[in-house]
Amino acid sequence: MLTINNLSFYFGGRAIFEDANLQIKPKDKIGLIGLNGKGKSTLLKIIVGEYQPDAGNISKSGDCTIGFLNQDLLSYQTDDSILNVAMQGFERQLELHHQIEAVLHQMENDYHDDLVEKLGELQHEFDLLDGYSIESKAEEILEGLGFKTWELHKPLRQFSGGWRMRVMLAKLLLAKPSILLLDEPTNHLDLPSIQWVEKYIANYENAVVVVSHDRQFLDNVCTTTVEVANTKLNYYPGNYSFFVEEKALRNEIQKGAFENQQAQIRQTERFIERFKAKATKARQVQSRVKALNRMDVIDDVIDDSAKVHFKFKFGTQPGRHVMELDNISKEYPNNPILKSTSATIERGDKIVLIGANGKGKSTLLRIIAGTEQMKGERKLGHNVNFSFYAQHQLESLHMEETLLEELKYADASKSETELRSVLGCFLFGGEDVFKKIKVLSGGEKSRVALAKILISEANFLLLDEPTNHLDMQSVNILVQALDQYEGTYVVVSHDRHFISRVSNKVWYIEDQEIKQFPGSYEEFVIWMEDNGKTLDEPVRKAVKEINAKTEKNEPEKPKELKKENKKLEREINEIEENITNLEAKKSEIEEDLANPDVFSDPSKLKQANEAYSKIKKELESLNEKWEEKMMELEA
Repeated sequence: MLTINNLSFYFGGRAIFEDANLQIKPKDKIGLIGLNGKGKSTLLKIIVGEYQPDAGNISKSGDCTIGFLNQDLLSYQTDDSILNVAMQGFERQLELHHQIEAVLHQMENDYHDDLVEKLGELQHEFDLLDGYSIESKAEEILEGLGFKTWELHKPLRQFSGGWRMRVMLAKLLLAKPSILLLDEPTNHLDLPSIQWVEKYIANYENAVVVVSHDRQFLDNVCTTTVEVANTKLNYYPGNYSFFVEEKALRNEIQKGAFENQQAQIRQTERFIERFKAKATKARQVQSRVKALNRMDVIDDVIDDSAKVHFKFKFGTQPGRHVMELDNISKEYPNNPILKSTSATIERGDKIVLIGANGKGKSTLLRIIAGTEQMKGERKLGHNVNFSFYAQHQLESLHMEETLLEELKYADASKSETELRSVLGCFLFGGEDVFKKIKVLSGGEKSRVALAKILISEANFLLLDEPTNHLDMQSVNILVQALDQYEGTYVVVSHDRHFISRVSNKVWYIEDQEIKQFPGSYEEFVIWMEDNGKTLDEPVRKAVKEINAKTEKNEPEKPKELKKENKKLEREINEIEENITNLEAKKSEIEEDLANPDVFSDPSKLKQANEAYSKIKKELESLNEKWEEKMMELEA
């Protein structure tokens, strides 16, 4: 349906793709993954024609249509209702509807057989395309994405960027293109909406290519994974979990092949160096030189799984109760959020606050932070020093400062070496630390803001959607950092992999009350399922797999062969040591033979010649033995 052939694309002199290839077949469900900046979104823009490749081409069948959801659509605004905007996905049906209306209007004044026939043809095609149900289909998808029925006739302009993105997603899903390109579709969705989209895409009749950093979403939606790495598109015939296992296996094989080749190169170079001046070995030496020149060098495996080690320092330890909320109530016009509810946060709590958008998660987080007006009492515990991370904090970064200068705002007592170490943990190395904040991408700014929060010495953290705009490696870094953090935190997130890794307690808002579950997210999901609750429609198996440690069976290693190789290497080293000693003795005898006192004395000369002949024979024998052992090791 669509084929990418030997694609090359350069951006500012940097190679994004070189001779990359990919084929998208009907009904493919492809997860496009890779680190930020490696070219995932760029590839989608090349496919739709926004960027032109520097070499290679993209070919597609004549009837192939492409729909593209990207973050640029956040800025789209109109006074049309969201229902009408979504229904624009039914392009042909709407066109037929307008033509039918025009014909009916014309027939009021000019009724004749040709118009009747034309009307019949239009109505027949309209009926075949199920045109009479497009409004109900649009309503179904919009409500599946979290909109209330009474909101469907509100103008798009009145909704925030995240909700506008949902409308554009609905429009795209209704258009049903041959290939659906989705760039971070879950960024602005809550858990129920994410799961609705998962089901929709899994059952989507055409091909889907999705860029996402949500591992659970990729596992539930994709049957194929394509990794963008090293300017290539690497194909894996399975979902994200399959990719993780398969890549580890491929890396293991590549690492072994690399090490074997390096050993072979070293052995060949040693052979060339030892015999390059020996005429009888000239042919063999030349053969090995040519073999080295023809060799396809295997690259070493690049480990992109960052390991971080933070040293969190607290100026003071808080008391047992970090925060007490007593009889809290909060409502907006015609929208009650909380009603006479209470909760306590204790020292060491790792709380994840989950639920659908509009339930009041961010509002509750702001109440805890003290930045939201409410009724009731909020008691901050003894010696509690908190820090609040929210998306608007990216705007509060100092755009003209460098990364190092920005981190000094969080902790001026830290040395440049310490700050560089922290930035290194967040993937800012070398000269990157001198970049100005204003030149960073959204994901990079998020990493800087999170780094500031984590070195602030706060013993209580509030994190609102901290994984937004982060790639998988950065999410992994944040997981490791929070795992090493000994303080207390409350996190709002829709990333199921993330919240399953960082929580020991779950909060959710139900019936305008704060509900608490004293356990991990995985345990919470199982409890919900066992009690017939459907807050997030969890799937036990899928969530269990998130934290399951992959126990890979080590490939069977040829122990006897390894033992034999080590024995040969020891023997070769011993032979080389003996050769070195004999060559030193040979040099001494050659000096004696050149000494007038020796060659003028027949008895001394005879003795020296005999010793010289004996050493030459021993050296020849050892060199032959060394060569035999080397050949055996090569084999």
